Amino acid sequence: MKAIDRVLATFFGLGLVPLAPGTVASAAAAALYLLFLHDLAWPLYVLLVAALFLSGTAASARYALALGRPDPGRVVIDEVCGQLIALAFLPAGWTAAAVSFAFFRIFDIAKPWPIRRLEKLPGGWGIMADDVGAGLVAAVLSRLVLLVV
Repeated sequence: MKAIDRVLATFFGLGLVPLAPGTVASAAAAALYLLFLHDLAWPLYVLLVAALFLSGTAASARYALALGRPDPGRVVIDEVCGQLIALAFLPAGWTAAAVSFAFFRIFDIAKPWPIRRLEKLPGGWGIMADDVGAGLVAAVLSRLVLLVV
């Protein structure tokens, strides 16, 4: 189970990238969306993101505990999940992905209220929830910007 937790929590090792692993994982999620996921029927997409959230919550909690840190930087499954939420229901294309990526990274890094409060949740819930919050805000703002553009 430890190996599976490490693979999932680091999203297949992307969390081990020495520079900006969260940004790299978010970019990978956006690329996966553009290449494969944007064509999924919305119920399947929602199911995929929900499964990723639940399995990521469990894996990140166990991996963080094994590392002895509450929210280690190498845990990036939260960024992947948050970025996929930010991209949900947007039109496929580089413009939408870039807008969504930018908003998600801004809100994930800055963590304005109430997003910051979400990371106070215990264990894997706190690791994942703040990125879900950032993803939701990014999704709404991205949709608004894309309506204007």
